[in-house]
Amino acid sequence: MSAFLQSRRNFVLGSAALTLAPHGLTAMATDLVASPDMVVPPPTLPHGRPALADRRFQSPAVEALIQRLKPRIADPALAVIFENCFPNTLDTTVKTGTYEGKPDTYVVTGDIDAMWLRDSSAQVVPYLSLVNEDPALNTLVDGLIRRQARMILLDPYANAFLHSPSDPPLSWAVKDITTHIPGVGERKWEIDSLCYPIRLAYGYWRASKSQASNPFDKQWQASAWKIVQTFREQQRKHGPGPYSFQREAAAPTDTLPLGGFGNPARPLGMIFSGFRPSDDACIYPLFVPANLFAVTSLRQLAELATHTVQDQKLAAECESLASEVEAALRQHGIVNNPQHGQIWAYEIDGYGNSLMMDDANAPGLLSLAYLGCCKIDDPLYQRTRNFAWSTANPYFFKGTAGEGIGGPHEGLNSIWPMSIMMRAFTSTSDAEIRQCLRSLRDTTAGTGFMHETFRSDDATKFTRPWFAWANTLFGELIVKLANEKPHLLSEKL
Repeated sequence: MSAFLQSRRNFVLGSAALTLAPHGLTAMATDLVASPDMVVPPPTLPHGRPALADRRFQSPAVEALIQRLKPRIADPALAVIFENCFPNTLDTTVKTGTYEGKPDTYVVTGDIDAMWLRDSSAQVVPYLSLVNEDPALNTLVDGLIRRQARMILLDPYANAFLHSPSDPPLSWAVKDITTHIPGVGERKWEIDSLCYPIRLAYGYWRASKSQASNPFDKQWQASAWKIVQTFREQQRKHGPGPYSFQREAAAPTDTLPLGGFGNPARPLGMIFSGFRPSDDACIYPLFVPANLFAVTSLRQLAELATHTVQDQKLAAECESLASEVEAALRQHGIVNNPQHGQIWAYEIDGYGNSLMMDDANAPGLLSLAYLGCCKIDDPLYQRTRNFAWSTANPYFFKGTAGEGIGGPHEGLNSIWPMSIMMRAFTSTSDAEIRQCLRSLRDTTAGTGFMHETFRSDDATKFTRPWFAWANTLFGELIVKLANEKPHLLSEKL
């Protein structure tokens, strides 16, 4: 097993006490209390934030929000998890500074010292509503948008980057057969790696219009054009394009076949993707959820181009590409499932083959409404959502510890808490959301934090004790419920 896979998969809790330095957690309750129908956490969970002096970034606006919401959460365990998780990105993963006299922010995923374009965006989005209340938080987001623009210009096909070009490369990527560029952590081409920075920039602009012109300079404009150029290249209308990737790996999902260009697919107008947001290789390169995400992102980019850098040519190009990809999706990306009817496929190849599954990572089928790719009540999405959360999806797992969606990345019977959060984000049913909250509360294995995965029959066996995206996403869910369904938080679960 590669060092990378080992680092991603080898952290499993048993019954021993544990010290988690990144969280400031020095002791962990280990005896789970059983009830007739479920496993529940200990009656008290640890307050696991780092000591004040050890926190990477302190936001008065974030702290004030935590203090406002905590008394409104009737379930004590849920309140502790929220307090631990919502600030986790700021507490443990950010490094702020300047680059050429302008703000610069580096955000790691947690237990891997590299900045993924996807993760860093998703980790910070939950704080956007607070940027007008906290100038330093505003500057932090400004700095992340600027760094992402530089990274996209450095290599638009990379998914992860290092803090500095002089930093040693990530150990598992050293021997990859691809173009090597100093400062790149890993070079797995994923459509969503270029969508998430747009989502962050658009959300920042919408949340902070009075200040948001700051990061939208010539560099950002150039990176926006690079995104569109890369999407165009990966429509593969005139050949496979410049990107290829191979790796010697025990897991076939860590490399691309056929000389590193991936399995064959017909150019239909959709964008080819080498990998999924799980960093696992696509089976069919026309990855439907990421293409739907690209349509949404391109239209957001068109709006940004018009209003921030006044680039009407860029805006028109974004709208044109979005319409082309959307038309191809509507024509080729919808398939008939014998149990659920017409739904979105997960991947297709344009030759009539389709992959019927969903993966817990976003973008996936379940997360489409969360990412703004469709309305929650869209009938096509509802049928697709029902498929994803059912045994018709080969990566839907149900056991004594919980139920949810996993994926090939951590193997069978491993549930991603992120999928449970996405189910809650995309639900209008109080009963369904309550079920999600109970499951999230009861599967932290006594740590008071979210994890990458837990075993469907034993939540004490989990991967990644420090996974900031999942932590902050949980906090985002609680904030959303406090605003839209406060009665669900005011009752004990």
